[in-house]
Amino acid sequence: MARMAPSTTSVTTTASTTSTAPRTDRPGPVVGFDLDMTLIDSRPGIHAVYQALSAETGVHIDADLAVSRLGPPLDEELAHWFPETRIAEMGDRYREIYPTFAIAPVLAMPGAREAIAAVQALGGRAIVVTAKHEPNAKLHLGHLGIEPDAVIGRLWAEAKGEALREHGASVYVGDHTGDVRGARTAGALSVAVPTGPCGEEELRTAGADVVLTDLTAFPAWLEGYVKGAAQL
Repeated sequence: MARMAPSTTSVTTTASTTSTAPRTDRPGPVVGFDLDMTLIDSRPGIHAVYQALSAETGVHIDADLAVSRLGPPLDEELAHWFPETRIAEMGDRYREIYPTFAIAPVLAMPGAREAIAAVQALGGRAIVVTAKHEPNAKLHLGHLGIEPDAVIGRLWAEAKGEALREHGASVYVGDHTGDVRGARTAGALSVAVPTGPCGEEELRTAGADVVLTDLTAFPAWLEGYVKGAAQL
């Protein structure tokens, strides 16, 4: 699918999604989504994991600070609190205790389910490409009833482009400048939502093609994108 021209203004209206049968006359778009702070607000769960890890190890971790900068791989955050020789061990332990502390408190971001459904209603495929440990990402999505067509974990920034290319994604939606870089690496349209640590201007400066207020605006944007691409 051809790339559309970049958006010059933010979308501020909230769109409702009309349920329609999947398209069968032609393939729909493949759209990738980031997970943390794009589809889910994982801050309460991750905060609880860091508190548990701190209590277990006796090492101070400022959980409030850690969850204010979600996006990069876990090892980058752990490096702020543990010596390099312990990062691999602490990463393994974090992922091990994650299901116990992090799944139940986490909520879907507004419009997350509708965004996935909008892609699928057009006969397309919605994939999740995330830096999170893949089994834990799947636990979140299953718990929240969000049903993408594929989940690919442990990829960050430019490395996300590998999965996006493999799945033929023409759009990647994320909240971080690293997500913008992943989309551009894949040659996909970068759709950004300032619902995480990066603001609108930061996302635009990083090269986001489109900035939506949040995912509630995504179904209407996607409909216009698909119609426009079909006319090219």
